[in-house]
Amino acid sequence: MNFLAHAYLSFNQPDILVGNMISDFVKGRKKFDYSFAIQQGIQLHRAIDAFTDVHAATHEAKKVFKPFVGLYAGAFVDVIYDHFLATDNTELPEEKLQNFATNTYQTLYLYNDVLPAKFAMMLPYMRSQNWLYNYKFNQGMANSFEGLTRRAKFLDNSKPAYNAFEKEYQTLQSCYAVFFPDVKTFAHYQLKELLST
Repeated sequence: MNFLAHAYLSFNQPDILVGNMISDFVKGRKKFDYSFAIQQGIQLHRAIDAFTDVHAATHEAKKVFKPFVGLYAGAFVDVIYDHFLATDNTELPEEKLQNFATNTYQTLYLYNDVLPAKFAMMLPYMRSQNWLYNYKFNQGMANSFEGLTRRAKFLDNSKPAYNAFEKEYQTLQSCYAVFFPDVKTFAHYQLKELLST
């Protein structure tokens, strides 16, 4: 789950942020349990995911991981996109990244009463381990890869995928450089459309 990108592509709109962050924890008609603004965030998250899945750069990045994680390659690409966003000094220079992570946790806690139970249980770990900031570092990436592997039904070792990340770092960074401006433009347009409804 690329939490950093989804948070960043909420464009500082609190309700949109909440929906964007909890979307994977809200199944089916459960989304109608939330305010209209949070529902818009859920819709934005799903539109971003669909755009990401069909983007040519994502297709290329998946090739790096597919030999090691098969159908889970897309999930690993999501995580590496967060890494490259966290290290992108044009989008999130060091101080801005730190402040952005802190503000995101604080905003999510303001909505704690409406968060899905599983997300609410995860949030203290996200904040205490500062996931959004630590995507920047190799250890944070190793931890994220391990977490993905634990949640996957058919994976038991994150090291091959992590080794591929290190070996093909420049290739993956190039994929991010092509992808992120496109998804940012797309998300901005989608949000504008949602807010006009």
